[in-house]
Amino acid sequence: MVAIVGGGPAGLMAAEVLSRAGLTVTIFDQMPSLGRKFLMAGRGGLNLTHSEPLERFLDRYGPARAWLEPAINAFPPSALVAWCEGLGQETFVGTSGRVFPRSMKASPLLRAWLRRLADQGVHVATRHRWTGWAADGALTFDTPDGTRLVRPTVTLLAAGGASWPRLGSDGAWAGLLPGGVAPFQPSNCGVLIDWPDAFRARFAGHPLKRIAVRHGDRTVRGEAMIGAAGLEGGAIYALSPVLREAMAAGGHTTLHIDLRPDLDLATLAARLSVPRRGQSRSSFLRKQAGLAPEAIGLIQWALHDGAAEADLPALIKALPLRVSGMQGIGRAISSAGGLRWDMIDDHFMITGRPGVFAAGEMLDWEAPTGGYLLQACFSTGAAAAAGILAWLRDAGS
Repeated sequence: MVAIVGGGPAGLMAAEVLSRAGLTVTIFDQMPSLGRKFLMAGRGGLNLTHSEPLERFLDRYGPARAWLEPAINAFPPSALVAWCEGLGQETFVGTSGRVFPRSMKASPLLRAWLRRLADQGVHVATRHRWTGWAADGALTFDTPDGTRLVRPTVTLLAAGGASWPRLGSDGAWAGLLPGGVAPFQPSNCGVLIDWPDAFRARFAGHPLKRIAVRHGDRTVRGEAMIGAAGLEGGAIYALSPVLREAMAAGGHTTLHIDLRPDLDLATLAARLSVPRRGQSRSSFLRKQAGLAPEAIGLIQWALHDGAAEADLPALIKALPLRVSGMQGIGRAISSAGGLRWDMIDDHFMITGRPGVFAAGEMLDWEAPTGGYLLQACFSTGAAAAAGILAWLRDAGS
């Protein structure tokens, strides 16, 4: 019997591959139902993967590319799309290149997937919180009926990272693998900015559209959302690794926002060089620079804070925002950290624990939003299942 700890995308994909190969599989999950974080990911439209060329796609994983590349090459975005459509869920490519189910929801896909797994004989045990190993090597679980011992032939750990703990990925398993886990940190999360009260009251909940955000030599175009405590959104999330590193080094850092990335500085300066003729600054910036009220509010704040009026063009192109911290991991979309890569072999088996494999967000990698997170979860789940099948063949089981 194969025991899979965790009923998210990585664990479910492994269960599908292994049960299709004729193995008896049981999924153990601490929540009352499977795929809760997967369902949350699909609340605003389930972004399964991305359609960009594979070489560029792989670069999105940064330092983890070398470890993830074999798994993603074996189960690439095209395979994930074909798998989804095989479950009766047609997909489409959005204008940004992201791939979605036609329904835009996770629930129809998850229902179809769970039906397939049930048809393949996969067993499910919910409300089972993994607590480690007994002295004889049995898996131990806390359940509503007390402690349960399970003695599988092979185990796959796919218990998730540490973001959105209320959905089941609380990272508590890290204490069960001492010495092998990089500390969890928030990724794809907002940043904290100390807004003036008046700005917060007026603009919290408003988007900043068609902007470019820069930190050091990294620039990301996209959108952001003004929150009561700072900024969120795709353009901010993509900079999580460099922002986190800067915060660790100095306690705070500075972002620069280009409020009109489609205009170069010279063109913007020419537009703003005309006489104001009695217009308020807000009206002038709206008409001559094409700025939205939220962007004008940022400019007004910067000027009030000491920026020079003569530097308006440069301010619009590189508005500085002091970042005082990162949003907590409990609200981050994903987490960095987890089981270190030097703790697993090429087949995703944990060093020093024969027959115990790992996949998904338990592993130490991170990626931006845009389909890269789910793709790596599906791909490592499939790769770990392939590793399990190879290990069982070699063991003669």
